[in-house]
Amino acid sequence: MAENPAEKNAELETPKKWKVIGPGLIVAATGVGAADMVATLVAGSKFGYGLLWALVVGVILKIVLVEGAGRYSLASGKTIFEGWRSLGRWPVWYFGPYIIIWGFIYGASAMASTALPLAALFPGVPQIVFAIGTGLAGLLLVWFNRYSVFEKITAVLVGLMFVTIVGLAIIAVPDVPAMLAGLVPRLPPGSVLYTLALAGGVGGTITLAAYGYWLREKGWVKPGWMRVMRLDNTMAYVITGIFVIAMMIVGAEVVAAAGVTLDANDKGLLDLSDVLKDKYGDFIGAAFLVGFFAAAFSSVMGVWNGVSLMFADFWGNIRGKGSDHPDSQAHGKYFRFYLLWLTFPPMLLLLIGKPIALVLAYGVLGSMFMPFLAITLLPLLNTHRVPKEWRNRWHTNTALVICAVLFIWLGGYQLITTIMDFF
Repeated sequence: MAENPAEKNAELETPKKWKVIGPGLIVAATGVGAADMVATLVAGSKFGYGLLWALVVGVILKIVLVEGAGRYSLASGKTIFEGWRSLGRWPVWYFGPYIIIWGFIYGASAMASTALPLAALFPGVPQIVFAIGTGLAGLLLVWFNRYSVFEKITAVLVGLMFVTIVGLAIIAVPDVPAMLAGLVPRLPPGSVLYTLALAGGVGGTITLAAYGYWLREKGWVKPGWMRVMRLDNTMAYVITGIFVIAMMIVGAEVVAAAGVTLDANDKGLLDLSDVLKDKYGDFIGAAFLVGFFAAAFSSVMGVWNGVSLMFADFWGNIRGKGSDHPDSQAHGKYFRFYLLWLTFPPMLLLLIGKPIALVLAYGVLGSMFMPFLAITLLPLLNTHRVPKEWRNRWHTNTALVICAVLFIWLGGYQLITTIMDFF
């Protein structure tokens, strides 16, 4: 394939020295939470390595989505919200209610998930104390630290969760021939919904769209950073892929062998801890809980930072101040308002439970964000909104269409099951 002259010239502008750790690691780590770990474990315990290919497809789709968000930011010099606003009023009317409701419900669920492993490690302390403590810790670490410190803390958490979970997969001794066979696409009986969940759900939330904001915080703001951005994004999701494959190995080799059925929620990870203690001893069981905490808390920090950046940009533009106004950026008043919104109001849900109306509203809006991102990237990256040399190729458009269809299917299923759970 002939090299794109514009891309080559842009790459020459890139400084020779750049840090290996970039925003891609943050967006990938933030997207993999307790729910993704449970889904992968359960799939591994039920189908072995039969759905390994779906994990690989999911990683590729996330690379395409995040690369698209990053490419738009670098090529246009605008934020993703400015891009959405250029498409008309409907993205604004969708995104505004979504980010408010999503933050309220997610704040509670993230604090509760992060508290689970801590409560298991220290059973004498009530779980709600850890839940509130992790929310406050995320607030303080993001409120008082700039991006560079936030990035380093996230890198430490990623390293901890990666070493712990991959080390556990090595101890479990994976069946390599079965893994290779699992790369061939097939659908074992009863696996359709699990396949969709693994391909579409692992490592993907609203934080995929936050990638462009983290690029700006990092200082990668011009097309000259395009090649670095793509490498950063790809390597981050390769790491994510290795992590979730390690979880599948544990499900296939440890959970299935133990003959236990994990809960299809965050507490399923505590069940796994008990299985690991029985099989490998208390140290390995405790080490897994530490990795579980690192994965959950990296999501807390990523959302507290990245989605607060998105809200600040959204509200700053709605107020007519634009994306470059101090109030619309990190540590401005809109950023800090959303940080507080993520932390304190959701604590009420930890005490009184989740009201049905809010859960249903979250199911409606939350399940449809991924197709929203895929659908909006098509006009943003195929029209005058970016220079011609940075527009989509046919294969990228094909991948985005596949993403949109897959996520609409998943979103519809999630909405139906949410309604059925309550009525």
